Amino acid sequence: MPAPIRVRLNEEEDRTLKELNGTDGVTQTFTHHTADINGVRLHYVMGGSGAPVVLLHGWPKTWYKWRKVMPTLAERHTVIVPDLPGLGDSSPSATSYEKQAIAQTIYQLVNQLGFPQIDLVGHDIGGMIAYAYAATHPKNVRKLVLTEFWLPGFGLEDGMDVARGGSWHFGFHMAPNIPEILTAGKEREYLTAMGAFKPESNLNAFSEADILEYLRTYTLPDKMRAGFEYYRPLLEDGRQNRELAQTKLTMPVLTLVGSEGVVGDRLRQGIDAVAENVQSDVIQSSGHWLAEEQPDVLAQKLITFFAP
Repeated sequence: MPAPIRVRLNEEEDRTLKELNGTDGVTQTFTHHTADINGVRLHYVMGGSGAPVVLLHGWPKTWYKWRKVMPTLAERHTVIVPDLPGLGDSSPSATSYEKQAIAQTIYQLVNQLGFPQIDLVGHDIGGMIAYAYAATHPKNVRKLVLTEFWLPGFGLEDGMDVARGGSWHFGFHMAPNIPEILTAGKEREYLTAMGAFKPESNLNAFSEADILEYLRTYTLPDKMRAGFEYYRPLLEDGRQNRELAQTKLTMPVLTLVGSEGVVGDRLRQGIDAVAENVQSDVIQSSGHWLAEEQPDVLAQKLITFFAP
């Protein structure tokens, strides 16, 4: 396994790692690294020991969304948490933001780290990427957890249909250049209006410091643009997923949604169409942001599912 490159921490990241590690920073469980993968300078946080677990965040978040889950998982697992290409402290994708292309970048990171098999967790857009990863590299994924999203090609299109009660933001984000123009200089206002920092249940899920850590990168124009780029190929992602689904996933799959979220049964219905061995569960008193609203419950469900 090649030695990862240590990256310089800003004050907020250094504070976060010390809190995650429960130390003064001298003996650290979690450390920041970067790796050059497929033309992307990919930033990731890594720590713990044991069987590897990879956690993929969604929009508009970064690796930081998993901060409350990581310490518990690290007691039994090696935890790898990347910033998706273009987001957080990772550089933009050098190819495309189609989910198969992003999945390949994450797979190359896992391969570079020397892990022949992982457990994989994806939330929101990270869940779309996690499915593409598992479908294209099934031997590399032992167990798969998918949380709070609709799968392109198998339910997402209905969720995008505003005329039938679907969410308006998909079409807005897919429009070329328009969302970048209209949100420039108003990133906090827009992300707040989108509910990024407003949990449906746990009112203590986000501190002001948490919000500022997300805004540290999302206030940069290239980060908002990259976020919107993840939405623009969703219809093509659906076409690719329908092709992938001709061979169903055989590894155990767990779908998780929040009782107060909007995803509901549509996630399970979509995954049933592409996988053979599916379990489902609901995290009570949680909305979309499971890892931040109910981190202890989520961590225990992951540990139980990932048990040998």
